[in-house]
Amino acid sequence: MRKTAICLLLALFALPLAAQQLRLPRPSPNATLTQAVGLTDITIKYSRPGVKGRQIWGALVPWDTIWRTGANEATTINFSDDVTIDGQKLPKGTYAFFTIPGKDEWTLGFNSQAEQWGAFNHDKAKDVVTLKVKPEKGEFREWMEFEIPDMTTDTAKIVLRWENVAVPFTVDTKSTERAMAGAKQAITAVENSRWQTPLRAADFAFQNNKMDEAKTWLDQAMAVKENTQVLWLKARMLNKEGKKAEAKKTAEAAVAKAGEPEKDLANEIKRLSALW
Repeated sequence: MRKTAICLLLALFALPLAAQQLRLPRPSPNATLTQAVGLTDITIKYSRPGVKGRQIWGALVPWDTIWRTGANEATTINFSDDVTIDGQKLPKGTYAFFTIPGKDEWTLGFNSQAEQWGAFNHDKAKDVVTLKVKPEKGEFREWMEFEIPDMTTDTAKIVLRWENVAVPFTVDTKSTERAMAGAKQAITAVENSRWQTPLRAADFAFQNNKMDEAKTWLDQAMAVKENTQVLWLKARMLNKEGKKAEAKKTAEAAVAKAGEPEKDLANEIKRLSALW
């Protein structure tokens, strides 16, 4: 009898421990979207509710009411650098991302109190940026999701999708502007015997149509070392300016200077310049 009582007592003590060890799937699973946009990393953490045959807008998610933009914990969005959201400045950091869905217009809010459950303790005074956006008709999505369908070196179009609604907003990282400023500083800091830094800066400027800076920095690189890489960028610049004959001649000079380690680059130069 005593032994039975002890076993029952041990079983009762074991119940809380077993409950703690039990893992069950969340009805709205966690998700993370991470994207580098130029020099800036954007990370969105959220829970993905499903439609599951329910009426979503105006029912499960009421109109004109603050929403956590997902399920469980409030959705958060982190920016590694200062950005602008649809033209409004937002300092770097992590924010709770709240929305107020409306039939014709949504309000988006970036709240400095990032870690919170749902929207129950939403403090409007801590909204750093709020903006109005127009919802769009979208393809059906069973599970709520964030996506980035369009992106440039500077900007990313972020779209919240659920059921047949798509809600877009644009983040501008101003990465080109920041990179150009960084390039100027880096070139000033390097020794005059270095050609790699001005060449990298010139190539970036060329790729982003900053031709004045590209030419200045390429000249600096060429003044130090006139090699295959430098001449190839020079050839591409000439071709862009419409100087085809001079561009091809410069490309040939780039190939002529190529050593064995640059054999693959030389073959690529031949292939691309032949298309001119």
